[in-house]
Amino acid sequence: MLLKCIFRIIVFQVFSFFIAPNGSAQELSKFLCLGDSYTYGESVANGEQFYAQLYDSLNNDDTWVEPITIAQTGWRTDDLFNAISEAKLDYNYDFVTLLIGVNNQYQGRPFSQYEKEFITLLDSAILFAQSDPKKVFVLSIPDYYFTPFGQEQKSERVSEEIDGYNAYAKSVCDSHNVTFIDITPISRRGIQEPELVAEDGLHPSGSQYKLWAEKLLIEMGSLPR
Repeated sequence: MLLKCIFRIIVFQVFSFFIAPNGSAQELSKFLCLGDSYTYGESVANGEQFYAQLYDSLNNDDTWVEPITIAQTGWRTDDLFNAISEAKLDYNYDFVTLLIGVNNQYQGRPFSQYEKEFITLLDSAILFAQSDPKKVFVLSIPDYYFTPFGQEQKSERVSEEIDGYNAYAKSVCDSHNVTFIDITPISRRGIQEPELVAEDGLHPSGSQYKLWAEKLLIEMGSLPR
């Protein structure tokens, strides 16, 4: 899977320019999405991931390259860090998203691991975004307690711990002047609005990802280009 990610990066770098009507080469805007299953889009069709729906909204003038994703189901912060290190990414992205941490919580990893590695990942995301924190957007961790799978756990501790992870991530984002987008309340509508949950009973559906994309699009209104 990592080799596939690297191949996609190479392909997108090759086609990151297009010929404008006047015959000159114009550089396309491109964005990078870093994360776990929530970025990968587990259990939704290709094109329903939040980044894919965001791309469709952004690219009505054909000036954006399809997003590059470094994400896989089950990844913790350390897994994402290792994948980024091997991918050898450029530092010229116009827009970077980061969503990570649910597997640290689910697997019972020490919170101190998340504290340390989240900062490292955020610093990396800023570097990838031309060292401009205004081009980086961190999404909060969804609350899987409000899914059929989560209800089987019979523990509201899940929500409490996810709140703790998100509070920490927001504080770090604030100190780095990075926008933190709280999509957790949307995920907590999953029991009352089952259409927001994918068929696997755990991950967000394409309908929920659409709501995420809409929030991102609003936040991108003042994005420097």
